Amino acid sequence: MSDPVTEPEAPSTVATRPRTTSSGTGPVPAEPATTRRSRKARARQARVVVRKVGPWSVLKISFLFYLCVMAAIMGAFVILYAVLGAIGALDSLTRLIRDLFADQTFQIDGNWLFTRGLAIGLGMVVLWTLINVFVAFLYNLLSDIVGGVEITLSERR
Repeated sequence: MSDPVTEPEAPSTVATRPRTTSSGTGPVPAEPATTRRSRKARARQARVVVRKVGPWSVLKISFLFYLCVMAAIMGAFVILYAVLGAIGALDSLTRLIRDLFADQTFQIDGNWLFTRGLAIGLGMVVLWTLINVFVAFLYNLLSDIVGGVEITLSERR
C-alpha cells in the first residue's frame, strides 16, 4: 500500500500575548486577523488510494443496511395495509375478485401477506449482501491490476 501524499503546509507565525486562559493555566496564543483569514481559506489536502476493501466489513455493513431497508419497506406496507383496510378498499377488492372469478371463498389475509413478504424480504437481504461481498472480492482482484481508486481528501479549517 502506498502512503498518502500530503501537500506541505506553509509555516504560520503565531504571536502569544501575556493573557491567560479562563482557568489561568498559561498564555493564550493570539493570531493576527490576516493570518486567521488566510488559514480559513486554505484547506489541507491528502490523496489516498483505496487498494483493498475488507469483505468482512462489507458483509456487516451491507447486511445491516439491507435489513434497515427491508424494515422500512415492511413498515410502509403495514401502514398502507392499515389505511386501505380503514377506508374499505380491501373489502371492495375482495368483493370484486369474488364477483369476477365466481369464487366465494376468496379472502385477503394480511397475516399470509406479511409472512410471505417478510420471508421474501429476508431472502433479498441475504442475496444482496452476498452480491456486495462478491463485488468487494472482485474489486480487490481488479485493484491489483489497475491500482485502486484514488481519492482526494480535504480538510477545511
